[in-house]
Amino acid sequence: MNKVENQPEKQSNAKFLMRALLPLILLGILLLVFVKFGPLGVFKSSVVPIENIFIQRVVFSPEHISLEVFNDGPEPVTIAQVLVNDAYWQFEMAPSTTLEPLDRGKVEINYPWLEGDFEKITLVSRNGITFEKEIEVASITPIFNSFYLKAFALLGIYVGVIPVLLGLLWLPFLRMLKERWYSFLLALTVGLLIFLGFDALAESFDLLEAIPNAYNGIGIILIGFTLSILTLSAISYKSEHHRQIKGEHFQALIFGYLIALGIGLHNLGEGLAIGSAYAVGEVALGSLLVIGFMIHNVTEGVAIVAPLTRFVRQVGNFYFHLVIMGLLAGAPTIIGAVIGGFAYSPALAVLFLSIGAGAIFDVSYDIMHYMAKGKWTSLFTVTNVLGFMAGLLVMYATGFLVLG
Repeated sequence: MNKVENQPEKQSNAKFLMRALLPLILLGILLLVFVKFGPLGVFKSSVVPIENIFIQRVVFSPEHISLEVFNDGPEPVTIAQVLVNDAYWQFEMAPSTTLEPLDRGKVEINYPWLEGDFEKITLVSRNGITFEKEIEVASITPIFNSFYLKAFALLGIYVGVIPVLLGLLWLPFLRMLKERWYSFLLALTVGLLIFLGFDALAESFDLLEAIPNAYNGIGIILIGFTLSILTLSAISYKSEHHRQIKGEHFQALIFGYLIALGIGLHNLGEGLAIGSAYAVGEVALGSLLVIGFMIHNVTEGVAIVAPLTRFVRQVGNFYFHLVIMGLLAGAPTIIGAVIGGFAYSPALAVLFLSIGAGAIFDVSYDIMHYMAKGKWTSLFTVTNVLGFMAGLLVMYATGFLVLG
């Protein structure tokens, strides 16, 4: 009896699966017909080949240049010639001189380049199409060793960790402000964060030119930004019950950690870009540049500590939490600088910058939502508007100190 009953059920499942797959099967048949007999098949012989080689990275070693290349087009590409500073030069290419779509390869050139010189490298395909890469200042590409590891780690400390920890030292001053200034500090925090969020998005869009079209940089930004907001919103929703039980001091502590997390993700992406620029010699990160970043990023510490000013005594192990927040916001810069210096990926930088932007905007919304539910009659009081504008202006003004 069971076999008889199961048979109609199996038939029903088969019909369900067939109906789900039918459009995909017909689409596949349509694509095959189009390619073989349609306009693409008819005109393929008369269409100029679409070739696009993307030069992802240039590695300089003594009297040698290596290019990491990627076929970013729909057609196979054969590299026939290489020019360095408009002079033809012998080269070797692995795994082959022909790259299929989405394939990677490495071009090796024995060339006596000079430290600090401008270098222009041109790849010429079999069909005469050229792909260029210009290096403003040639320099030895760092190899992974203890010296460069310490150098990039120190760079991350100067740019990320020190500024955040210095910003936390404003806590005693902020605590001296009267109770009515707490709303101003929250609005100031929102202003700082909103500026930082847009800054992260702008950096991620600027990096799109360094990403092959096949990677769909806009998609990376959208996924990172949306994923960040949805994840933190879910965390906020889960912690709502604990907030109601433990009170406002727990809410402020959550704000502090979320702000630190968002800033840390932003600083990771920033560290990737800084480490890469330093490694290839495109940006000379001298003392003025480092000082500029330190002054600009010190406001990140203020953004973390401002919501906590009223709750120092209510939160257990407060200063322990404060140190953890500072490291959560600043230490990712070290990781980013190290990765950027040795194995930079623009796609990874775009992903983390967009994740950081999403996290920053999410926590900004949470703070404004908290203010709207609190004792303040409106978000748009004179005090709140002045605080918000002060946050924007502080970030804008310190941004002038960052050279490059």
